[in-house]
Amino acid sequence: MNNIIAIFKKQIKDTFKNKTVLIQFVMFPVLTVIMNNAIHIEGMPENFFVSMFAAMYVGMAPLTSISAVIAEEKEQNTLRVLLMSNVKPHEYLLGVGCYIWIACMLGAAVMCAAGSYTLWEGLAFLGIMAAGILASLLLGAAIGTRSKNQMMAASVSVPVMMIFSFLPMLSMFNTGIAKVAKFTYSQQVVLMLEQAAAWDFQPGSVVILGGNILLFALLFMLSYKKCGLD
Repeated sequence: MNNIIAIFKKQIKDTFKNKTVLIQFVMFPVLTVIMNNAIHIEGMPENFFVSMFAAMYVGMAPLTSISAVIAEEKEQNTLRVLLMSNVKPHEYLLGVGCYIWIACMLGAAVMCAAGSYTLWEGLAFLGIMAAGILASLLLGAAIGTRSKNQMMAASVSVPVMMIFSFLPMLSMFNTGIAKVAKFTYSQQVVLMLEQAAAWDFQPGSVVILGGNILLFALLFMLSYKKCGLD
């Protein structure tokens, strides 16, 4: 626990030095507030911009943030020092991951507040976002661990982030893409957000989202060991 808390505090200090990571946490919540209040079109679904930006936020912010953080620490040999100090893989992931997860959840709370949700709808919204952010975090952690430096991490995380962020939007216009997108966590986040008001989540959505989380957790552990860090 002491290791986890120490890593958590370290990330708080580092974030204010790394503007690239900091902007990931605030960009989409700010856009959501602006678009939701500035644009009103007749016939537009309720909370349209909230749902749209929420899916993009889940696919982008956690993934790119944690991959950049881990790759930077590898490049500067900070991660090697932590491992020599007997920091275990799960301790490191919890320390870094919990910080980024909480930061992203604060952004999700802003997005939730921008929408017209009741208390129970808001709780469902935050719960779905929490699961989606967790999946994105684990995938980003696997990418960051396998990357030798920040440039390599960016070259991998950006196309992966684009795929998961824009698949839900593209699936609305193409049935072929929709058949593939339904197996991704970002698409399931969109589908579950549509059912947040009724708390009527399809079992298949829960299974796919949970399967993505388990798969990405396995990828992280394999990447951690593959790089000789275990």
